[in-house]
Amino acid sequence: MSSVKARLKNYRQLLRFRKPIFNTIDRRLSRAHTIYDLRDIAKKVTPIGPFDYTDGAAEGEIGMNRSRQAFEDIEFQPRILRDVSQVDLSVDLLGRKMHMPVGIAPTGFTRMMNTDGEVAASRIAQNLSIPFALSTMGTTSIEDVAKAAPGGSNWFQLYLWRDRDKSLELIQRAQKAGYEGLILTVDAQVAGQRLRDVRNGLTVPPSLSAKTIVNALPRPAWWLNFLIKEPLVFASLESWNGTVAELMNTIFDPTMTFEDLDWIRKVWDGNLLVKGIQNADDAKRAVKHGADAVWLSNHGGRQLDKAPVPFEMIPAVRKAVGKSTQIHIDTGIMNGADVIAAMAKGANFTWVGRAYLYGLMAGGGRGVSRTFEILESQMVRTLKLLGVQSVSELDPTMVKYLKERMES
Repeated sequence: MSSVKARLKNYRQLLRFRKPIFNTIDRRLSRAHTIYDLRDIAKKVTPIGPFDYTDGAAEGEIGMNRSRQAFEDIEFQPRILRDVSQVDLSVDLLGRKMHMPVGIAPTGFTRMMNTDGEVAASRIAQNLSIPFALSTMGTTSIEDVAKAAPGGSNWFQLYLWRDRDKSLELIQRAQKAGYEGLILTVDAQVAGQRLRDVRNGLTVPPSLSAKTIVNALPRPAWWLNFLIKEPLVFASLESWNGTVAELMNTIFDPTMTFEDLDWIRKVWDGNLLVKGIQNADDAKRAVKHGADAVWLSNHGGRQLDKAPVPFEMIPAVRKAVGKSTQIHIDTGIMNGADVIAAMAKGANFTWVGRAYLYGLMAGGGRGVSRTFEILESQMVRTLKLLGVQSVSELDPTMVKYLKERMES
């Protein structure tokens, strides 16, 4: 009998029962250990229209998939026998210290994913000491974001309108509200062909077709959240009742040139980022025309399908713009290791859009926090396993493309 009791005691020491989590959102997020986990949760709780707007890309979605695959097709080159008990993720973003080298990229219709939207995201960015970028097509006003995160690093992303006075008004509002940076997006002369949105009949605000109602029935929490909160409207635009593509083709200016960049440089006296750079020559020209930093982006694969992969452009652009100009990138980042790889190759900063929106859909503001908890833990672990103590120690020799490895 004593031996049985002893064995039972040993078994009890091996068993550890998890404490129950009674809050539905917290329980859901506790099961998310990767960004792909957040994506899976988001898909379960969000109707097809908003989810596909976030998850999809243009045409055959080749550009988005190639951008993700580029981060898969690398091999890290770790150093050993280094003291990595403490690591430092902090970086300089055009004169301001950031806690880690990843920020919240500008995204349109954010409150359509979850009504916590830009207010929650900007507050989380402020708490984490990372930048938040508000889109021209955002669903919270320039002023309300500034009120929500008065001490944050707030940036405004501008699509240049056909009506230059409207563009100037937005720039002046951002300046007055204390935004420290302006992001000019230059790769949206016309709307990309986003076939998921076409097939879903996505309009803004979402329309209640028979298809969307049937799809939404198993997702009552999203509809309840959507219906009891403030109506979804564009904060910087007049009301709109059409498709995303129709809106972009109506308002955005396809005649934009480098002369317009000169004009923006004159009317905006803060940091100026040019987003949508897709070759080294244009990066060099953007700097010549007043850009403080260049942002390599194929718009998340949502504009020109089969466009260049930002991660793969870094070495050529670094050579073109020199060491003193900051290079930022987005697209395809689904893991903190992707951020570290980009920094090692020569980027100065990275931005995520889909990754944080998956978190927003999965759990509102708490889901956004979970996104950055996941990314930060992955970045820290990757640095330690690479054998470096800080982001500043990273260099291109620590990341090898698989094709380079096979050729060597």
